[in-house]
Amino acid sequence: MNAALLAQSELMGTALVLGFGGLVIAVLFLWILSKWIVVGNPSELLVISGKKTDGKGYRTLIGGRTVVIPIFEKVSRLSLQNMQVGLEVKAQAGGGTMIPIILSGVANVKVSSDPNIRGNAIERFLDQPLVEMQRVARETLEGGIRAVIGKITPEEIVEDRDKFVATVMNEVTDDFGKLGLIIDSVNIQNVHDEEEYLESIARKASAQVRSDARQFEAMRKAEAVIKEAAADAQARKAQADRDAEAKIAEAQGRQKSEQARLGADKAIAESDNALRIRKAELAREASLKEAERNQAAAQAEEARLLATDVMKANAAREVAKAEAEGSAASIHEEGKARAAAIEQIGQAIQKHPDALKVMLVEMMPGIVEELSKTIANVNLGHVTVIDGGEGRAIAGAAMSRARMLSESLATLESVLGVDLKKLTRTIAGNMTGNGKDPRPSGDGSSKTTKLPELGK
Repeated sequence: MNAALLAQSELMGTALVLGFGGLVIAVLFLWILSKWIVVGNPSELLVISGKKTDGKGYRTLIGGRTVVIPIFEKVSRLSLQNMQVGLEVKAQAGGGTMIPIILSGVANVKVSSDPNIRGNAIERFLDQPLVEMQRVARETLEGGIRAVIGKITPEEIVEDRDKFVATVMNEVTDDFGKLGLIIDSVNIQNVHDEEEYLESIARKASAQVRSDARQFEAMRKAEAVIKEAAADAQARKAQADRDAEAKIAEAQGRQKSEQARLGADKAIAESDNALRIRKAELAREASLKEAERNQAAAQAEEARLLATDVMKANAAREVAKAEAEGSAASIHEEGKARAAAIEQIGQAIQKHPDALKVMLVEMMPGIVEELSKTIANVNLGHVTVIDGGEGRAIAGAAMSRARMLSESLATLESVLGVDLKKLTRTIAGNMTGNGKDPRPSGDGSSKTTKLPELGK
């Protein structure tokens, strides 16, 4: 039991030693890697020296990583960030003025990343403090500024600072390239002189500027007035054009509306006309159909009436035939009777010659009465009698009916061939028994037979 525990303890001790040894090896390995592998930042230039490369005793790296052999190689770092360098320059201006100019400003300088010139910075500033690089850069830039000030007039410095800065940078570019540095920017903050020459120039320039500003403002206001007037005129013109267009559009709208109304009225009229025509056609067709139906009915009615008329005609024919046969028989019997009567009258007249005359006289009252009726039916209407004062016209009018009766009797005498006056006297004489013609007596009286009234 003790041996087993001892063996187990030995195994655990061995494992711990092995684990510790592995950990040490791992840490050592990581340490070696950290010494052998170097990682560079994009804002710095790594300079690995100790091994000759491309004829140089160093190699460079910006960003990325590389393997460095400890003891045999050394890694140095050179910042590529901007360095702000203050400027304070006092120099005499050129152009024959010889005016001392005091200039202050700030410049941004950094180590160049160009492979062609960054070696100059490595040779001069590697492992040097940053202030040394700033000092060299400041002195170099101030020297260039003094050189430029000595070539130009104070007016040129004040009037166009951008041109002045560009001239300075162009002046010192070669010098900074030899240092392995570049200038990002130069900002001139203040330029003045002890004799206030630049101030007078500034005041003059300010006055000119103010004058130019006032002139510009006046011109701007004039232009604004002109533009406003033009805009106002254009607006009025545009408004007038819009009003005209609106009126034209309104007129066109009214015209279109009127045309539409007229078109609608025309369409309605045409529709009404077509409707009336259609109604007339339908009415005509209905009339034709009704006429055809009526014609058919009329034909049927005509056929029926024709059949009825034929039947009636046949019946009437039979009736007429029967009546004719009856009338013929009656006429035949009446004729026989009349013939017998005439034969008896003739025999009586042969025996008594005056019998005919007596018969005629007996017939006279009826004849005269009939004549009187004809005269009585004569209506002369309203007759106006104009008399000359002797009463003859009135008497003639009163005797007109008597003359008409007398003329009628004369016509009867001519038709009968009998002298009515003579016949009357003969009959009167026979009636008295002497057979003579009665004459008026000496006293003017006579006996006459009363005749019937002739009518009124």
